[in-house]
Amino acid sequence: MSNLEVALPQEINILIVFIHGFKGNDDTFAKFPERLQHTLSQSIPSSKVECIVFPAYETKGDLATVIRLADWLTTITVNREVASGGGAGKVRIVLCGHSMGGLLAADSLLEFLKTRPDQEAPLWPNIVACIAFDTPYLGLHPSVFKNSAAQAVEYATTAHTAVTGLLTAFGGWKATSTTNQAQRKSVAAITAPPATQPATSAWGRWAPAAIAAGSALAAGAAAGGLYYQRDTLGEGYKWFADHMKYVGTLWNEESLKRRLEALADAQEQHGVVFRTFYTLVPATPPAHLHPRTFVVLPPQSSRTRPYFRINERWVL
Repeated sequence: MSNLEVALPQEINILIVFIHGFKGNDDTFAKFPERLQHTLSQSIPSSKVECIVFPAYETKGDLATVIRLADWLTTITVNREVASGGGAGKVRIVLCGHSMGGLLAADSLLEFLKTRPDQEAPLWPNIVACIAFDTPYLGLHPSVFKNSAAQAVEYATTAHTAVTGLLTAFGGWKATSTTNQAQRKSVAAITAPPATQPATSAWGRWAPAAIAAGSALAAGAAAGGLYYQRDTLGEGYKWFADHMKYVGTLWNEESLKRRLEALADAQEQHGVVFRTFYTLVPATPPAHLHPRTFVVLPPQSSRTRPYFRINERWVL
């Protein structure tokens, strides 16, 4: 290079992937990805920023969706790196998950780290950050279930048959449903997706949900709006059980703790930024005397607590 030549700054390629949570869809994030892409493109010099949404997935069965996300992300990364001509690792990826989507993002990151050829190999795809919004890394706050139970009361009469049928499967209650009751319409009129075979995972399968003590409460909350519109007990139970299997990971305390510790290690040992923003609902006396959260927070003394930040811009 001659003295008159000036090296042009290399373009920074940033890919931000949004992942919806339980019962979410392609519209969960609304216009936010588009607005963020515009803002970052204008504020980061010599950058190419792209915000995309991971296609809607079924929130049912095991969390093997992490494999689909990993495969999809691998394909997207290769396409972007070939198009940019920068080579492997030149596209910097930020994973942003809402609710259960944050668990998918976290597990994808951790599996990419675990499956490197050796411990010294760089991380590919080049995930530089894992950001979560109200993701229950340590489970859902008990107040969430308390509110759900209260909401379920109004469905109690209509959903009585469904509830007793579910509790029969969970612990020995006798169902007393009749043909006429089973043919009633759903209170919430939500159409359940057809049953599909669960995907097998090369990275291992999530343990089935321990639907015992906590499941009866969840069943009561869900039965009126989700289960009761099915035509038969068998189909309805299958659909409900699949969805409970998905969210059942929130009762596996040891697994939740291991994941959170591994995310802290990812930042401290590999430089992958980890942050999770949680909503703090202000106290509203006399009904609620103290502020509330949707997710369980680590103790103040925990090494993972600094990674949790209050989301101060939220709307109910």
